[in-house]
Amino acid sequence: MHTQKRVVIDYVYPQINDGDFFIKRVIGEIINVTAHVIGDGHDLISASVRYKHENERNWREARMHHVMNDEWSASFVVEKQGLYSFKVEGWVDHTLNWQHGIHRKIDDGQYVISELLEGADYLKLVKKKSNKTEAAYLQECIDAFINTDRYEQAVGMATSGELHELLYKYPLKKFAINSKTYQVFVDRERARFSTWYEFFPRSASPEPDKHGTFKDCIPLLPRIAKMGFDTVYLPPIHPIGEVNRKGKNNTNDAQHGDVGSTWGIGSQHGGHKDIHPELGTLDDFKELIKAAQNLNMEIALDYALQAAPDHPWVKEHPEWFKWRPDGTVQYAENPPKKYQDILPIYWESKEYKALWQECLDVLMYWIACGVKIFRVDNPHTKPFYFWEWVISEIKAKHPDVLFLAEAFTKPKVMEQLAKRGFSQSYTYFTWRNTRQELIDYVVELTQTDRAEYMRPNFWPNTPDINPFHLQGANEAKFLQRYVLAATLSSNTGIYGPVYEQMISDALPGREEYVNSEKYQICNYDWNLENKLTTLIGKINWIRKEQPALRQTNNIRFCHIENENIMAFYKWDQDKTNEVLIIISLDPYYMQSGMVQVPLAEFNLWDGQGFEVHDLVTGNSYHWREEWNYVELHPALPFHIFHIVK
Repeated sequence: MHTQKRVVIDYVYPQINDGDFFIKRVIGEIINVTAHVIGDGHDLISASVRYKHENERNWREARMHHVMNDEWSASFVVEKQGLYSFKVEGWVDHTLNWQHGIHRKIDDGQYVISELLEGADYLKLVKKKSNKTEAAYLQECIDAFINTDRYEQAVGMATSGELHELLYKYPLKKFAINSKTYQVFVDRERARFSTWYEFFPRSASPEPDKHGTFKDCIPLLPRIAKMGFDTVYLPPIHPIGEVNRKGKNNTNDAQHGDVGSTWGIGSQHGGHKDIHPELGTLDDFKELIKAAQNLNMEIALDYALQAAPDHPWVKEHPEWFKWRPDGTVQYAENPPKKYQDILPIYWESKEYKALWQECLDVLMYWIACGVKIFRVDNPHTKPFYFWEWVISEIKAKHPDVLFLAEAFTKPKVMEQLAKRGFSQSYTYFTWRNTRQELIDYVVELTQTDRAEYMRPNFWPNTPDINPFHLQGANEAKFLQRYVLAATLSSNTGIYGPVYEQMISDALPGREEYVNSEKYQICNYDWNLENKLTTLIGKINWIRKEQPALRQTNNIRFCHIENENIMAFYKWDQDKTNEVLIIISLDPYYMQSGMVQVPLAEFNLWDGQGFEVHDLVTGNSYHWREEWNYVELHPALPFHIFHIVK
């Protein structure tokens, strides 16, 4: 037999795949919940959002307000890490419906003795929920409602705002109905705001051609901190395979002394839970972690689930690899690239449970050493369901841990990985170069449902990608690309010191570095300071100081006729901090134009104008009009304006 239902709840948002996956937030962010809440007939209905943290027993409640056309809205703030649940509740609000009806009848001059008696019955139920002071007032109302000698007083009480507030505060939820329960995972702020610096520890030695160590890395950290980076990402630090080791520039004939690819993990010296002996000891690594923490930075490790042919797993767990009839394992390929030094994991193995457990144990091992951030190599070549399982297992015990998905692949695959739990995602920003390409891509990421689950991380370069537009580029181009990455997205990173030293020699016709550091030790002048290191540091300091730049999704692009200039406005959650960024995309010539300032969004229609304070140069300008002239030169091809009203 069906239960009584009077209200329909539909189109609850935000949610992903009707609640199959959780949406994402960080501590202190607001969840704006909307829903269609519909009742039959003409009775008044009410609705609320009920929510609670996974460690809370009782549901909290935020009353929804009617927006228009049966659309309702309410908000709540997520206050701590972990999993929240929320749902929408709707009901026919009999008490408010009663007050609304009696008000109309009184206005119509009708005698409402019967309605007052009905109201007295409602108030007896409301009184049970109220506090002592409120209960006394409600009892006074009840006494008046049932006493015909106090009719005029009763009528006044029945229509009073004071009674309305109590009826709203203590609803009688007869036949209340709840929507499906949806979930939100709340991370620490580093999930939403991070500034990554990648370098190879083996290239950290001050002595040419000498293998660097963790101890060599420690003196480099102040330089990285000075440039404003908070996350130091190290490519794999594990023993490197000796069988089929790659030579310089990915050749198949490694010479004596060639160090091989750090992603060819595993040798006689150990596997994923071990450290390359030339880098140092585990204690050295922990010392590096501590040194970074002392500079308010974190060490991020690469998590690459693959094995060199001489990885201990190959002998100890041959069932984790797919053996061909000739007794060999097919090496990894991504045509035209070939990775003879890497064996892919066989994820369809009958022993997959033991494999999954070992992969989890690897993460737990490094977490116990102090690592809380992992950059995951090629996650799209492993099962989606594995990632959902392993990330949820880690998050349940260590909610601080974050995962960056390195998956330059099909859009829907990247989105699926984000849905399955990855904290951040690499993006196509690396290849978006024109104004319209950038605008379209950022709108796609921030103004669709992707904003609920996919946190983009914008990288101008990586060891794998030397984009054509940076090959042989001048200083202005490198500046432009970093400013774009660092202001369009709140998560950004560079592969250095290649980037800030503008090292861009490439293999002919390919987006790959010549003499790639992936296959050899490189020598750098780690003491070099130039305009790029200075301005990158300034930009990163601005990012930390301006809350509007510590998020990605609050963005509006501004109109400007010149296709070589991009302008956009960003604001923080409370709109107490607002910035206007204007960037020239021309690395060679001066560009100028009239930028249209969104006065409505600025709430600046009073005609008094406003100040724009350039956070890089310190210059300020007073703008009074909607359209304002800007002029940008390659020497400093951008403005980051703080809007002062």
